[in-house]
Amino acid sequence: MSGVVPQDRATAVVVGGGLAGITAALRLAEAGLAVTLVESRPRLGGLAFSFRRGELTVDNGQHVFLRCCTAYRGLVTRLGADHLVSLQRRLDVPVLDVAGAHSGGTDGLRLGRLRRAALPVPLHLAGSLSRYPHLSTADRLQVVRATLALWRLDLADPSLDEQSFGDWLRSQGQSRRAVEALWDLVGVATLNATADQVSLALAAMVFKTGLLSDPGASDIGWADAPLGTIHHDAALDALQHSGVRVLLRARASALKSSAGGPEADAPGGGHVASHGSGTYRSGRRGHDRHSVRVEGDRLPAGGELLHADAVVLAVPQDTAADLLPPDTIDDQQRLRSLGTAPILNLHAVYDRRVLRRPFFAGLGTPVQWVFDRTRHSGLAERDQRAQYIAVSQSAAHEEIDLPVAELRRRYLPELARLLPAARDARVLDFFVTRERNATFDPAPGSARLRPGARTRTPGLVLAGAWTATGWPATMEGAVRSGHSAADEALAALGERPANPAAAHTAGRWPQ
Repeated sequence: MSGVVPQDRATAVVVGGGLAGITAALRLAEAGLAVTLVESRPRLGGLAFSFRRGELTVDNGQHVFLRCCTAYRGLVTRLGADHLVSLQRRLDVPVLDVAGAHSGGTDGLRLGRLRRAALPVPLHLAGSLSRYPHLSTADRLQVVRATLALWRLDLADPSLDEQSFGDWLRSQGQSRRAVEALWDLVGVATLNATADQVSLALAAMVFKTGLLSDPGASDIGWADAPLGTIHHDAALDALQHSGVRVLLRARASALKSSAGGPEADAPGGGHVASHGSGTYRSGRRGHDRHSVRVEGDRLPAGGELLHADAVVLAVPQDTAADLLPPDTIDDQQRLRSLGTAPILNLHAVYDRRVLRRPFFAGLGTPVQWVFDRTRHSGLAERDQRAQYIAVSQSAAHEEIDLPVAELRRRYLPELARLLPAARDARVLDFFVTRERNATFDPAPGSARLRPGARTRTPGLVLAGAWTATGWPATMEGAVRSGHSAADEALAALGERPANPAAAHTAGRWPQ
């Protein structure tokens, strides 16, 4: 795309190249806007990315999705990356219990499975629960009662957000073992918080949507290629083919908005942004106008001043709080009160195969979830005997800053307890990735801290998994927020959205 942008063509700047920003930029470009996407990192993908470690391609963490994640799956399809992901035909989660942790044994391992049958909800999980060996018969009966009570909860009831999931579970007769072996097994991985630390509203949304909405909703999907291949390579190609100007290593340092009319030239020097070889400035009247100052080592001295009819801030909540003009949303300081929660990932390369399944969850051990990462890391191509596994530890507040040596001392023996083949194997490499601010804090009361996409300034909108999507901080929530932001921006400009019926919620990319 080159030449001067027509005066009647709207322009947009998307700040942030995570999944929310990628989604918003594609939607706005497809609606006919001239779009620039600004990302401070050297790559797209936000908090779901890959990097190189020697000859390994490493994902920063294990990111999975469910069949009910229709918006994320729609984005993958839009990026032409369906062949790079897998989705279970039916939910099947191996759960390995270190039996000695609660029965007095010394070396016992007990395998259970959470699976679904080809039956309607809630019967699709009944058979699996009846055979689940990690719960007593009494606990299983109580779980059924709690599940039916959960099914009856009204997600629109604001009082649910004021109560913790743990308190509600205890009121439903759930034992400590039931919470550990079932509710937290699922909840910690999806919500990044234990039952006592999470809002009942968010927990109810996860369990009702994932387990009680449709028999196949909870089937698990994952990337068969490095995340960077999907979230950077495929996304960058799709953005550029849509005419989006992508600025990497570029940081938005200031944002200003003013009432309709032409903007003044860039104050204090700098450059007015361009799109292709033409001036990136709209002459549209009657709309608020926005300017975003962008700085970066690949930009001219003084940076660029991007003028646009619409701006999407698809950045973390603390960055949004710094960039937003005063009083852009109600109680703007609430963005700083939302808080964050960490995720820790431990990576181990063994000289032989120690894990025979794609993944499993652990009980009676600090180990939460373990995944085989051998094939898509590139290890299998150069060493057919070695195996690379990753341990995903959510809600890792107490361990996120521990030294690598201490984490190695803690977790390699635990992996040897869970995986007998690891006891005689040699560890070729062990390293750690940390996301200290991986998600927003889903604590009780968090819903009132999450703003919607719309602000008081028309055309200035918010996106990110931390906004009021109704979902926890997941890839699905991020993509949904990008769609909502694009819809709000288009409505503010009087443009016809690409799909007013919001077809993304049904898993179809808007056409």
